[in-house]
Amino acid sequence: GLEALRDGVELHVDLGHIDGRPFVNNASFGVYAEIVESPHYRDDKAKTVLDLLPDLLDTSAHGALCARIDGTVLEGPRALLVSNNPYTTDDLVGMGRRLRLDRGRLGVIALSVQGAGQIVGVLRRARTKGLVQRTATEVVVFSGEHDIAVGVDGESVRMPAPVRCTVAPGAIRVLVPRDRPGMRIPRPVLDWVQLS
Repeated sequence: GLEALRDGVELHVDLGHIDGRPFVNNASFGVYAEIVESPHYRDDKAKTVLDLLPDLLDTSAHGALCARIDGTVLEGPRALLVSNNPYTTDDLVGMGRRLRLDRGRLGVIALSVQGAGQIVGVLRRARTKGLVQRTATEVVVFSGEHDIAVGVDGESVRMPAPVRCTVAPGAIRVLVPRDRPGMRIPRPVLDWVQLS
């Protein structure tokens, strides 16, 4: 941080908005929002997701979600994650990396699966049915309820439905050190389901 102040370079990065409220990382809906409510989520995201997701998919009543992704309608996702720029697709559980924050796009990951067996197949990339990954400039999430649980950058809140997510390109100016380590670009993952 001090190096950035002494010899910094200014970058412009995007900012997500959910009904006018800013978010830096992501907004989660359905069972993702329930997982964010767990007190263990902050300590170990991947383990918490793996521990809770199968049971929540079996018991959750969040099948009533509907998302309009840049005009395309997705009915009944059980879990929906909207991110400020897309996450890499090699880690659906941890979702820890975004290679860029300046592309002016939202990332969308939706799961429309039932039960532990199907979710394990998707997480292991042994199946792609029930998994939707897109980029968009606007995502509107509808629910059969008056309001909807949302995890906004890890904070659990309730918002009136429908909820509109957008991205503001270059909205934040960030000062970073001129001489800084670059982000390691992950090697491509072979998707055997797609190849077969």
